[in-house]
Amino acid sequence: MPDSNKCPNCQSLFGYPTGTSMMCPECGHEWNPNEVVESVVEETDSSVVKDANGNVLQDGDTVVLIKDLPVKGAPKPIKAGTKVKNIKLTSGDHNIDCKVEGFGAMALKSIFVRKG
Repeated sequence: MPDSNKCPNCQSLFGYPTGTSMMCPECGHEWNPNEVVESVVEETDSSVVKDANGNVLQDGDTVVLIKDLPVKGAPKPIKAGTKVKNIKLTSGDHNIDCKVEGFGAMALKSIFVRKG
């Protein structure tokens, strides 16, 4: 896919032409492909993290689990609907660090949570 379709704001590959400009369906950013400015991308240390519904997550957000998650070494899973407050985003496969009440500190995948 050509780089002109790549959104300079969120790096989505699904940019589409709107006549004289390009539009990103994920973040709503509109840009002129002939004048792409590299400085638009201000996030240098982390990429955009989205929940199961496609909402962008940020440090300090509250999320809700959408699925029962088994915990290695624990007698019971973390139940769907459990609210987790004050998350911290990290890089890697498990991109959320948090403390789950009754289970302690752990890392979660953003695909198993929704913004709460």
